[in-house]
Amino acid sequence: MKPVLFLCGYPPGGTADLSQRILAEALRPVIGQPVIVENRTGASGMIAAKACADASPDDPTLYLTNMGLMTIYPELPGQIMTINVDRDLTPISNLAGIYNLLVVSTNAPFKTVPEVIEYGKKNPGKLTYASAGIGTSQHLSGELFKRLAGIEMLHVPYRGGAPAIQDIVNGRVDLMFGNMPELMGQIRGGKLRPIGFGGYKPSPLLPDVPLVSKFVPEYKVTNWFGVVGPRNLSPKWVAYWNEAINKAAKQPKYIQLMTDNSMEVLAGTTEEFKATIAADRKRWGDLIRKGGIRAQ
Repeated sequence: MKPVLFLCGYPPGGTADLSQRILAEALRPVIGQPVIVENRTGASGMIAAKACADASPDDPTLYLTNMGLMTIYPELPGQIMTINVDRDLTPISNLAGIYNLLVVSTNAPFKTVPEVIEYGKKNPGKLTYASAGIGTSQHLSGELFKRLAGIEMLHVPYRGGAPAIQDIVNGRVDLMFGNMPELMGQIRGGKLRPIGFGGYKPSPLLPDVPLVSKFVPEYKVTNWFGVVGPRNLSPKWVAYWNEAINKAAKQPKYIQLMTDNSMEVLAGTTEEFKATIAADRKRWGDLIRKGGIRAQ
């Protein structure tokens, strides 16, 4: 087998790139071949996705996809899609869960999830929440929370997570449902206060932070990265790559590196991955339609 080309649609140093490089290192001893991570950035990951889709199914080419590309963008009116993700990409395995974490400014007049809800009900429309842009996981996480909690919040979209986080630190925006790896530096520096995990369990790095679902029972959100192959990838190769990824994901060093970098090990069967894609697409699609959300 040739060296494996593992395409990443995002810049080096980010959460996607980091999770991909941790997996690439863990895959090498499993398959006995080099795994080359190549960053092809742009178009919300779709440049790299199209390169994977167009690759020969006989060549070892993989792509690190994400929840947004597979479940949100296909449902978002106005979103430009250069590929049909259902036709052009072949699901192989889920990979990593990115902890959804609610953070607030340390100067905010609320320090817990119930206090946020109480403030929102007493001050309709005054709460503001930041995101990395319209249609991102941060945006829809906030939209879901306000609907389930029965409060109004003003969405403040930014061009990326970094400026959004900085404005929360500076007190210009009240809160954010963000990806934990991007928030930990400011949390450790005492500039952001984490008050709730959006997923099904807390990270061991912040074991004392409660789940949002303790106060808003239906609120459960996990952003994820998964692995896909080119269109028309044979069932034989899907099974091969799924088995290899799951073996890599059981290595103690891999688990420790993922945990240390605020990520949850998922992996699992191909059928489980397909079921996750279908369930998340329905949920986010329903939310997008109810909220009249569209790309800009």
